[in-house]
Amino acid sequence: MLKHSKDSGIDRIIDANLNRAKEGLRVMEEISRFILENRSLSAELKKFRHRLDSIIKILPSRSILLVERDSLKDIGKTIYMKELRRENCRDIFAANMQRVKESLRVLEEFSKLRDIKAAIRFKEARYYIYELEKKIDQRLSSLRYLR
Repeated sequence: MLKHSKDSGIDRIIDANLNRAKEGLRVMEEISRFILENRSLSAELKKFRHRLDSIIKILPSRSILLVERDSLKDIGKTIYMKELRRENCRDIFAANMQRVKESLRVLEEFSKLRDIKAAIRFKEARYYIYELEKKIDQRLSSLRYLR
């Protein structure tokens, strides 16, 4: 059985939140691509997703994060809350946008324990995503069938 240290817990938090943020961005990218059919927003989301990869290079290596990952024993994997209920694509967008914002905040906070430059870049990314949220939500709200 893998024994985790306090530091490995931090690496697990960074790993889980990086994955969560990138997954949420990918869902929003698909909405921009296939629902909104907006090439520039799709490209912006994809570029932002790759931007997270560049920030993570400042932190522990990907291999360390993977070694510390313990998905099978993650006590949070069966906590669903409202995750199983969605009314439409706008709900899916909103849920995933919230997931990204929360993950960026967690990455910002825990990166402070590893590298302050990474923490600053995650904070900048979080504020960038706030503006991107407005841009995409305005386009989604204009689609009648999503209201």
